[in-house]
Amino acid sequence: MLIRVLNPEDAEVYRTLRLRSLKEHPHAFLTTYDMEKERPLEVTKQRLQATADQFTLGCFTSENELAGMVTFVRETHPKLKHKGNIYAMYVAPKYRGNKAGSAMLRELIERAGRCDGLEQLNLTVMSDNAAAKRLYESIGFEVYGTERHALQLDGRYWDEDLMALKLRAH
Repeated sequence: MLIRVLNPEDAEVYRTLRLRSLKEHPHAFLTTYDMEKERPLEVTKQRLQATADQFTLGCFTSENELAGMVTFVRETHPKLKHKGNIYAMYVAPKYRGNKAGSAMLRELIERAGRCDGLEQLNLTVMSDNAAAKRLYESIGFEVYGTERHALQLDGRYWDEDLMALKLRAH
């Protein structure tokens, strides 16, 4: 598997996998399938303009199929710039269990770690997503809290665990 930073030319394959993730796991993401499908492709292209402080990684198979993705966004407020966030982590079901998620996270941590002054990475994960939590914990993330009723979908509430990984001592 090849892991690389996605760019605007990847917008169509990224969008296809993103829509799939939202359709398969509507409660796991803040964005909805309907919201995302209505966004013009140009917006997706703009989002895939990578910088040191914001990028999306893609994991490609040997057949050049996008198997997974994960996004890093550094905080911009001066009092929060020591933190970055991980969003929209997804690996297509047929590629789970082959370390694609772990490899993407390790690459994200390595790239994000180059950001001057970045000390911590944060993410949220649905509290009942045991497989994802095991993956994050295997990389070194620790749960530091739980937000009860973080998301509400179709009359059901979902709790989110807040997780952090220290990159540097402060």
